[in-house]
Amino acid sequence: MKVIWIRHAEPDFSVHDDAMSPLTEKGKSDSQALGTVFNDESIHTIYSSPYIRAIETVKPLADTIGLEVQIIDDLRERKITNHWIADFDGFVKKQWQDFSYCLPEGESLSIVQKRNIAVLMELMTRHSGQTIMIGTHGTSLSTIIQYFEPDFGLQDFLALKNKMPVVIEMTFKDAVYQGYKEVDYV
Repeated sequence: MKVIWIRHAEPDFSVHDDAMSPLTEKGKSDSQALGTVFNDESIHTIYSSPYIRAIETVKPLADTIGLEVQIIDDLRERKITNHWIADFDGFVKKQWQDFSYCLPEGESLSIVQKRNIAVLMELMTRHSGQTIMIGTHGTSLSTIIQYFEPDFGLQDFLALKNKMPVVIEMTFKDAVYQGYKEVDYV
């Protein structure tokens, strides 16, 4: 089985509602380019986070191959808190040092990881032997990789953080993790 994770393309950071932030023109262009990478791939199903930027990233490919994007709420990005944080980098460092760390009304990386892995396990059961694609987010994707690759840490997350979109292909044999690789989409 193959799971292709697509970390969303470049969002419009001027929209401060995290769930509603659409893609920029560059993000839309990059999303169109993803279609050329997977035109020979037999993708059975496409899922996505409910966030607009994740949906807009996988939708062009879904339209090209005639699939609907199925939304799963538990694939959403981590909730940080209900207010602005001045020291985002310090917050991120604390979270990667302690997976249980969170701000009031926010989620820890442990919670994000458990939520996303539960969805992945359900989808692997439902789509055994198939290739599925999932539109996701940087933090969510990083916690998923870390679940299978325990040495994946803060520096790996920071290296991934500014790449948009990112394509990660994970392979499983009889539901046993075999490995992952980053796929070049341009």
